[in-house]
Amino acid sequence: MDASFTGSVFLGMSVDGFIARLDHDLSWLTGGDDAGGPPDDGEGGDFGFGEFVAGIDALVMGRSTYDVISPMAEWPYQGKPVHVLSSTLTPGADPRIVVHRSFDEAVRALTAAGYRRVYVDGGRTVHQFLVAGLIGDLTLSRVPVLIGTGHTPFGELPADIALKHERTRTFAGGMVQSTYRVRR
Repeated sequence: MDASFTGSVFLGMSVDGFIARLDHDLSWLTGGDDAGGPPDDGEGGDFGFGEFVAGIDALVMGRSTYDVISPMAEWPYQGKPVHVLSSTLTPGADPRIVVHRSFDEAVRALTAAGYRRVYVDGGRTVHQFLVAGLIGDLTLSRVPVLIGTGHTPFGELPADIALKHERTRTFAGGMVQSTYRVRR
């Protein structure tokens, strides 16, 4: 599929590669040391998330990710257009987002808007964009916990996707964050 933008991924995951439990629970990721996930980078920071979001033009996420983000007291994407893939959300019900009924519709809208770098979030959405060849880079933050089973964005692929390692950072609390570029 032709698109004028590059998709960028920034995901927190367990060491065993899951981004959420099967029931979509994220307490192991967001709950601080008692739940397995560090509360910050050890210096009161956000593991580079703010800098990452500052460098993107828009976001696209799936319905499940939106359902986790939408009730947050502080909307984390101030000033950034947010697109949500959903066949059930009512368009216009949340003025912070634009709803797209299909992957193809979302890609057309992101391309038509002239975005250059789009943050792609949510397991199924990341997988769809990977399969379509629309991801340019991935930042994966491994939280030091094994959860055994859950949701992963890295399901079956039609072919291997070769990656080039860009950098790895470690944080207080044991999180390891690696950034990769997709080799074309």
